[in-house]
Amino acid sequence: MNRVTEILGIKYPIVQGPMSWMTDATLVAAISEAGGLGILGPNAGLQRAPKTTEELIASMRAEIHKVKALTSKPFGLPTILSTDLSIIGAVVDLIIEEGVPVALINYLEGIDFEGHMARLKAAGVKTIFRALTPTVENAQHSERLGADILVATGFDEGGTVPERVIGTFSIVPQIADAVSIPVLAAGGVADVRGVRAALALGAEGVFAGTVFLPTLECRMAESVKQRLVDSTAQDLLLFRTLPAYYRSLPTKLAHELVAMDARGESREKLAEAQKGGYGMRLGMLDEGRADEGYISVGNGISYIKSIRSVKEVIEDLMQDFV
Repeated sequence: MNRVTEILGIKYPIVQGPMSWMTDATLVAAISEAGGLGILGPNAGLQRAPKTTEELIASMRAEIHKVKALTSKPFGLPTILSTDLSIIGAVVDLIIEEGVPVALINYLEGIDFEGHMARLKAAGVKTIFRALTPTVENAQHSERLGADILVATGFDEGGTVPERVIGTFSIVPQIADAVSIPVLAAGGVADVRGVRAALALGAEGVFAGTVFLPTLECRMAESVKQRLVDSTAQDLLLFRTLPAYYRSLPTKLAHELVAMDARGESREKLAEAQKGGYGMRLGMLDEGRADEGYISVGNGISYIKSIRSVKEVIEDLMQDFV
Protein backbone atom coordinates (compact mmCIF):
# COMPACT_ATOMS: atom_id res chain seq x y z
CA MET A 1 0.00 0.00 0.00
CA ASN A 2 1.20 3.53 -0.76
CA ARG A 3 -0.33 6.97 -0.24
CA VAL A 4 -2.39 6.85 -3.44
CA THR A 5 -3.99 3.51 -2.65
CA GLU A 6 -4.56 4.53 0.96
CA ILE A 7 -6.22 7.84 0.06
CA LEU A 8 -8.45 6.37 -2.65
CA GLY A 9 -9.16 3.04 -0.97
CA ILE A 10 -7.97 1.00 -3.95
CA LYS A 11 -5.59 -1.93 -4.39
CA TYR A 12 -3.21 -0.55 -7.03
CA PRO A 13 -2.03 3.03 -7.67
CA ILE A 14 -3.56 3.33 -11.14
CA VAL A 15 -6.32 5.78 -12.07
CA GLN A 16 -8.16 5.72 -15.38
CA GLY A 17 -8.49 8.99 -17.26
CA PRO A 18 -12.08 10.11 -18.05
CA MET A 19 -12.00 9.61 -21.81
CA SER A 20 -15.34 11.22 -22.57
CA TRP A 21 -17.34 9.06 -25.02
CA MET A 22 -15.10 6.03 -24.51
CA THR A 23 -16.20 5.37 -20.93
CA ASP A 24 -19.31 3.79 -19.51
CA ALA A 25 -20.31 1.89 -16.39
CA THR A 26 -18.93 -1.39 -17.77
CA LEU A 27 -15.40 -0.06 -18.30
CA VAL A 28 -15.30 1.99 -15.10
CA ALA A 29 -16.59 -0.86 -12.93
CA ALA A 30 -14.14 -3.30 -14.52
CA ILE A 31 -11.20 -1.02 -13.70
CA SER A 32 -12.35 -0.52 -10.12
CA GLU A 33 -13.02 -4.24 -9.68
CA ALA A 34 -9.52 -5.01 -10.95
CA GLY A 35 -8.00 -2.81 -8.25
CA GLY A 36 -7.65 0.59 -9.93
CA LEU A 37 -9.89 3.64 -9.89
CA GLY A 38 -12.32 3.95 -12.78
CA ILE A 39 -13.65 7.40 -13.71
CA LEU A 40 -16.79 8.12 -15.72
CA GLY A 41 -16.13 10.54 -18.57
CA PRO A 42 -18.31 13.52 -19.57
CA ASN A 43 -20.36 11.55 -22.14
CA ALA A 44 -20.17 8.17 -20.43
CA GLY A 45 -22.51 5.62 -21.95
CA LEU A 46 -24.10 8.11 -24.35
CA GLN A 47 -24.56 8.16 -28.12
CA ARG A 48 -25.27 11.89 -28.33
CA ALA A 49 -24.29 14.87 -26.20
CA PRO A 50 -26.90 16.16 -23.71
CA LYS A 51 -28.51 19.45 -24.73
CA THR A 52 -29.30 20.82 -21.28
CA THR A 53 -27.72 20.80 -17.85
CA GLU A 54 -30.69 18.81 -16.55
CA GLU A 55 -30.23 16.17 -19.25
CA LEU A 56 -26.49 16.00 -18.54
CA ILE A 57 -26.96 15.51 -14.80
CA ALA A 58 -29.72 12.94 -15.34
CA SER A 59 -27.56 10.90 -17.75
CA MET A 60 -24.60 10.94 -15.37
CA ARG A 61 -26.79 10.00 -12.43
CA ALA A 62 -28.08 7.00 -14.38
CA GLU A 63 -24.53 5.91 -15.27
CA ILE A 64 -23.44 6.28 -11.63
CA HIS A 65 -26.27 3.94 -10.63
CA LYS A 66 -25.09 1.42 -13.23
CA VAL A 67 -21.55 1.52 -11.84
CA LYS A 68 -22.85 0.93 -8.32
CA ALA A 69 -24.82 -2.06 -9.56
CA LEU A 70 -21.61 -3.57 -10.97
CA THR A 71 -19.11 -2.84 -8.19
CA SER A 72 -18.90 -1.75 -4.59
CA LYS A 73 -15.36 -0.46 -5.14
CA PRO A 74 -14.46 3.27 -5.31
CA PHE A 75 -14.84 5.16 -8.60
CA GLY A 76 -14.77 8.80 -9.67
CA LEU A 77 -16.42 11.57 -11.66
CA PRO A 78 -14.94 14.79 -13.11
CA THR A 79 -16.32 18.10 -11.88
CA ILE A 80 -16.24 19.53 -15.41
CA LEU A 81 -18.50 17.66 -17.81
CA SER A 82 -19.12 20.47 -20.27
CA THR A 83 -17.49 23.56 -21.75
CA ASP A 84 -20.18 25.47 -19.85
CA LEU A 85 -18.35 26.06 -16.57
CA SER A 86 -21.54 27.29 -14.86
CA ILE A 87 -22.60 23.68 -14.34
CA ILE A 88 -19.69 22.80 -12.01
CA GLY A 89 -21.91 23.43 -8.98
CA ALA A 90 -24.57 21.07 -10.31
CA VAL A 91 -21.95 18.35 -10.84
CA VAL A 92 -20.59 18.85 -7.31
CA ASP A 93 -24.17 18.48 -6.07
CA LEU A 94 -24.45 15.23 -8.05
CA ILE A 95 -21.19 13.83 -6.65
CA ILE A 96 -22.28 14.56 -3.08
CA GLU A 97 -25.87 13.38 -3.52
CA GLU A 98 -24.82 10.08 -5.09
CA GLY A 99 -21.93 9.46 -2.73
CA VAL A 100 -19.31 9.25 -5.50
CA PRO A 101 -16.07 8.59 -3.57
CA VAL A 102 -13.67 10.59 -5.76
CA ALA A 103 -13.90 13.86 -7.70
CA LEU A 104 -11.46 14.66 -10.50
CA ILE A 105 -11.01 18.43 -10.60
CA ASN A 106 -9.69 19.78 -13.87
CA TYR A 107 -7.75 22.76 -12.60
CA LEU A 108 -8.45 25.88 -14.67
CA GLU A 109 -6.81 29.25 -14.17
CA GLY A 110 -9.25 31.84 -12.85
CA ILE A 111 -11.88 29.37 -11.62
CA ASP A 112 -12.57 29.65 -7.87
CA PHE A 113 -12.63 26.09 -6.50
CA GLU A 114 -12.53 27.00 -2.81
CA GLY A 115 -16.28 26.81 -2.21
CA HIS A 116 -16.60 23.56 -4.15
CA MET A 117 -13.62 22.07 -2.32
CA ALA A 118 -15.13 22.93 1.06
CA ARG A 119 -18.34 21.12 0.15
CA LEU A 120 -16.56 18.07 -1.27
CA LYS A 121 -14.30 17.76 1.76
CA ALA A 122 -17.24 18.11 4.15
CA ALA A 123 -18.89 15.23 2.31
CA GLY A 124 -15.77 13.06 2.57
CA VAL A 125 -15.07 13.09 -1.17
CA LYS A 126 -11.41 12.62 -2.13
CA THR A 127 -10.08 15.01 -4.77
CA ILE A 128 -7.62 14.52 -7.61
CA PHE A 129 -6.48 17.79 -9.23
CA ARG A 130 -5.31 17.79 -12.83
CA ALA A 131 -4.13 20.89 -14.68
CA LEU A 132 -4.24 20.89 -18.48
CA THR A 133 -0.70 22.24 -18.42
CA PRO A 134 0.97 21.43 -15.08
CA THR A 135 3.27 24.01 -13.54
CA VAL A 136 4.91 24.35 -10.15
CA GLU A 137 2.61 27.30 -9.47
CA ASN A 138 -0.70 25.56 -10.18
CA ALA A 139 0.49 22.40 -8.42
CA GLN A 140 1.26 24.33 -5.26
CA HIS A 141 -2.02 26.25 -5.55
CA SER A 142 -3.90 22.95 -5.84
CA GLU A 143 -2.18 21.69 -2.70
CA ARG A 144 -3.14 24.86 -0.83
CA LEU A 145 -6.76 24.37 -1.93
CA GLY A 146 -6.69 20.95 -0.25
CA ALA A 147 -6.16 18.54 -3.14
CA ASP A 148 -5.52 14.98 -2.01
CA ILE A 149 -3.63 13.91 -5.13
CA LEU A 150 -2.13 15.71 -8.16
CA VAL A 151 -1.77 14.56 -11.76
CA ALA A 152 1.36 15.65 -13.63
CA THR A 153 0.50 15.44 -17.33
CA GLY A 154 3.21 15.33 -19.96
CA PHE A 155 3.06 16.09 -23.68
CA ASP A 156 3.00 12.34 -24.39
CA GLU A 157 -0.67 12.04 -23.45
CA GLY A 158 -3.73 11.54 -25.64
CA GLY A 159 -6.73 13.86 -25.58
CA THR A 160 -6.14 17.55 -24.98
CA VAL A 161 -2.37 17.85 -24.95
CA PRO A 162 -0.66 20.39 -22.64
CA GLU A 163 0.27 23.81 -24.00
CA ARG A 164 3.93 23.37 -23.12
CA VAL A 165 5.97 20.76 -24.98
CA ILE A 166 7.39 19.07 -21.89
CA GLY A 167 7.49 15.28 -21.84
CA THR A 168 5.97 13.18 -19.08
CA PHE A 169 9.28 12.15 -17.59
CA SER A 170 10.47 15.76 -17.48
CA ILE A 171 7.36 17.21 -15.82
CA VAL A 172 6.79 14.45 -13.24
CA PRO A 173 9.90 15.04 -11.08
CA GLN A 174 9.44 18.80 -11.33
CA ILE A 175 5.90 18.58 -9.91
CA ALA A 176 6.74 15.81 -7.40
CA ASP A 177 9.57 17.94 -6.00
CA ALA A 178 7.28 20.97 -5.64
CA VAL A 179 4.51 19.50 -3.47
CA SER A 180 4.13 17.23 -0.45
CA ILE A 181 0.97 15.41 -1.65
CA PRO A 182 1.21 12.33 -3.90
CA VAL A 183 1.57 12.77 -7.67
CA LEU A 184 0.29 10.58 -10.49
CA ALA A 185 2.19 10.48 -13.80
CA ALA A 186 0.08 10.89 -16.95
CA GLY A 187 1.08 10.62 -20.58
CA GLY A 188 2.53 7.70 -22.51
CA VAL A 189 2.41 5.12 -19.71
CA ALA A 190 1.23 1.85 -21.24
CA ASP A 191 3.46 -0.88 -19.84
CA VAL A 192 5.24 -1.75 -16.61
CA ARG A 193 8.44 0.01 -17.72
CA GLY A 194 6.55 3.30 -17.83
CA VAL A 195 5.16 2.67 -14.36
CA ARG A 196 8.59 1.87 -12.97
CA ALA A 197 10.08 4.98 -14.58
CA ALA A 198 7.28 7.17 -13.19
CA LEU A 199 7.85 5.84 -9.67
CA ALA A 200 11.60 6.29 -9.97
CA LEU A 201 11.01 9.95 -10.83
CA GLY A 202 8.87 10.65 -7.78
CA ALA A 203 5.34 9.73 -8.84
CA GLU A 204 3.37 7.43 -6.54
CA GLY A 205 1.10 6.04 -9.24
CA VAL A 206 -0.09 6.53 -12.80
CA PHE A 207 -3.05 8.16 -14.52
CA ALA A 208 -3.72 6.23 -17.72
CA GLY A 209 -6.17 6.45 -20.59
CA THR A 210 -4.97 5.10 -23.92
CA VAL A 211 -3.97 1.70 -22.51
CA PHE A 212 -7.61 1.06 -21.52
CA LEU A 213 -9.03 1.78 -24.99
CA PRO A 214 -8.17 -1.53 -26.70
CA THR A 215 -9.75 -3.62 -23.94
CA LEU A 216 -12.64 -6.05 -24.08
CA GLU A 217 -14.70 -3.86 -21.76
CA CYS A 218 -14.21 -0.58 -23.64
CA ARG A 219 -17.05 0.61 -25.88
CA MET A 220 -14.68 1.93 -28.57
CA ALA A 221 -15.33 0.54 -32.05
CA GLU A 222 -13.66 -2.86 -32.52
CA SER A 223 -12.02 -1.80 -35.79
CA VAL A 224 -10.45 1.19 -34.03
CA LYS A 225 -9.16 -1.04 -31.22
CA GLN A 226 -7.33 -3.12 -33.82
CA ARG A 227 -5.95 -0.02 -35.54
CA LEU A 228 -4.56 1.13 -32.20
CA VAL A 229 -2.90 -2.24 -31.57
CA ASP A 230 -1.40 -2.21 -35.07
CA SER A 231 0.02 1.34 -34.76
CA THR A 232 2.86 3.06 -32.93
CA ALA A 233 3.59 6.64 -31.89
CA GLN A 234 5.40 7.05 -35.22
CA ASP A 235 2.01 6.95 -36.95
CA LEU A 236 0.42 9.76 -34.94
CA LEU A 237 -0.46 13.15 -36.43
CA LEU A 238 -0.16 16.30 -34.30
CA PHE A 239 -2.05 19.54 -34.97
CA ARG A 240 -2.82 22.81 -33.22
CA THR A 241 -6.35 23.40 -31.95
CA LEU A 242 -8.07 24.89 -28.92
CA PRO A 243 -6.86 25.09 -26.25
CA ALA A 244 -3.48 23.77 -27.41
CA TYR A 245 -2.77 20.59 -29.41
CA TYR A 246 -4.33 17.25 -30.30
CA ARG A 247 -2.90 14.14 -31.83
CA SER A 248 -4.69 11.44 -33.80
CA LEU A 249 -4.09 8.26 -35.69
CA PRO A 250 -4.36 9.00 -39.42
CA THR A 251 -7.91 9.63 -40.67
CA LYS A 252 -9.17 11.79 -43.51
CA LEU A 253 -10.19 14.51 -41.04
CA ALA A 254 -6.89 14.30 -39.15
CA HIS A 255 -4.92 14.80 -42.38
CA GLU A 256 -7.12 17.80 -43.23
CA LEU A 257 -6.44 19.30 -39.80
CA VAL A 258 -2.68 18.84 -40.21
CA ALA A 259 -2.89 20.54 -43.63
CA MET A 260 -4.86 23.45 -42.14
CA ASP A 261 -2.22 23.78 -39.42
CA ALA A 262 0.56 23.80 -42.04
CA ARG A 263 -1.24 26.61 -43.87
CA GLY A 264 -1.24 28.68 -40.70
CA GLU A 265 -5.00 28.56 -40.09
CA SER A 266 -6.08 29.83 -36.69
CA ARG A 267 -6.61 27.56 -33.71
CA GLU A 268 -10.27 28.63 -33.75
CA LYS A 269 -10.71 27.41 -37.33
CA LEU A 270 -8.99 24.13 -36.58
CA ALA A 271 -11.15 23.59 -33.49
CA GLU A 272 -14.27 24.20 -35.57
CA ALA A 273 -13.13 21.74 -38.25
CA GLN A 274 -12.20 19.21 -35.54
CA LYS A 275 -15.88 19.09 -34.52
CA GLY A 276 -15.02 19.03 -30.82
CA GLY A 277 -16.12 15.96 -28.92
CA TYR A 278 -18.41 14.99 -31.80
CA GLY A 279 -15.32 14.40 -33.95
CA MET A 280 -14.02 11.99 -31.32
CA ARG A 281 -17.31 10.14 -31.21
CA LEU A 282 -17.29 9.71 -35.00
CA GLY A 283 -13.68 8.64 -35.10
CA MET A 284 -13.65 6.26 -32.16
CA LEU A 285 -17.16 5.16 -31.25
CA ASP A 286 -19.12 4.89 -34.50
CA GLU A 287 -18.03 1.73 -36.33
CA GLY A 288 -16.99 2.48 -39.90
CA ARG A 289 -16.95 6.28 -39.58
CA ALA A 290 -13.39 6.80 -38.36
CA ASP A 291 -12.39 8.93 -41.37
CA GLU A 292 -15.10 11.47 -40.51
CA GLY A 293 -13.54 12.10 -37.09
CA TYR A 294 -10.26 11.75 -35.24
CA ILE A 295 -8.75 8.98 -33.10
CA SER A 296 -7.25 10.57 -30.01
CA VAL A 297 -4.52 8.48 -28.37
CA GLY A 298 -1.22 9.05 -26.61
CA ASN A 299 2.35 8.07 -27.43
CA GLY A 300 1.98 4.95 -25.27
CA ILE A 301 0.31 3.09 -28.15
CA SER A 302 3.75 1.83 -29.15
CA TYR A 303 3.66 -0.57 -26.19
CA ILE A 304 0.15 -1.96 -26.71
CA LYS A 305 0.39 -5.26 -28.56
CA SER A 306 -3.06 -6.88 -28.22
CA ILE A 307 -6.66 -6.45 -27.17
CA ARG A 308 -6.88 -7.60 -23.55
CA SER A 309 -9.22 -7.53 -20.59
CA VAL A 310 -9.01 -4.64 -18.14
CA LYS A 311 -7.82 -7.10 -15.49
CA GLU A 312 -4.93 -8.24 -17.69
CA VAL A 313 -3.90 -4.64 -18.38
CA ILE A 314 -3.89 -3.67 -14.71
CA GLU A 315 -2.07 -6.82 -13.60
CA ASP A 316 0.57 -6.14 -16.26
CA LEU A 317 1.12 -2.47 -15.36
CA MET A 318 0.88 -3.12 -11.62
CA GLN A 319 2.88 -6.35 -11.53
CA ASP A 320 5.36 -4.88 -9.02
CA PHE A 321 2.47 -4.33 -6.60
CA VAL A 322 0.90 -7.79 -6.91
